[in-house]
Amino acid sequence: MSALLEVEALSSGYGPVPVLREVTLDVPAGTIAAVLGANGAGKTTLLRTLSGLLRPTGGRVRYDGADLRGVPVERLVRRGLAHVPEGRGIVAELTVEENLRLGGLWRRDRADARRAQDEVYQLFEPLARRRRHAGHQLSGGERQMLALGRALIARPKLLLLDEPSLGLAPRVAAQIMALLRRLCDNDGLTVLLVEQNVRSALSVADQGVVMSLGRVVMATPAAQLRDDATLRHAYLGF
Repeated sequence: MSALLEVEALSSGYGPVPVLREVTLDVPAGTIAAVLGANGAGKTTLLRTLSGLLRPTGGRVRYDGADLRGVPVERLVRRGLAHVPEGRGIVAELTVEENLRLGGLWRRDRADARRAQDEVYQLFEPLARRRRHAGHQLSGGERQMLALGRALIARPKLLLLDEPSLGLAPRVAAQIMALLRRLCDNDGLTVLLVEQNVRSALSVADQGVVMSLGRVVMATPAAQLRDDATLRHAYLGF
């Protein structure tokens, strides 16, 4: 299986402060890679660097065979890369429908953008019922659904997803994880998932990538990390 995302010796940080230190990983097309590790490991910085929000200080990123160095954020979106940051990132003053339309504003095929919006409503029935409600009127789970739905409107090939279960009820978090697995299996979506809920992430992931102090310390099949108590204790502390 070919890699949709190839990261080689990637380094970046904030001003003079280095965070990522020569990170290397591959994510095959149609799979979920769960990036795990303690707070401060560099997980969010990795997603921000891959999505163009931070400029790398070294290394290389290839996406769908193309070098991403210097590519503006808006062009990354047009190439099929979507980023859902921690905190959900919706526009609270806009309605559900207006937020979803934002996700497809750049698309030239308006008919397909409308179809994509209808598909999001089918995926997330609570959003369909509340399409006229403002973002600030939604529950935490509904806001996460909206943030994810807005990213899916663009029909991405690669979804960068930061802490989707944060603050959600376990049932809602499980539903979102199951949806990600289904989108990968049925639609060929590729996901790089940052998640503190290790068990939840490993239950749907194909690959587990463990980070510590800005470096990848382990990359292994998720099932191996999930089922091997010695590995979990050594690298994840439980």
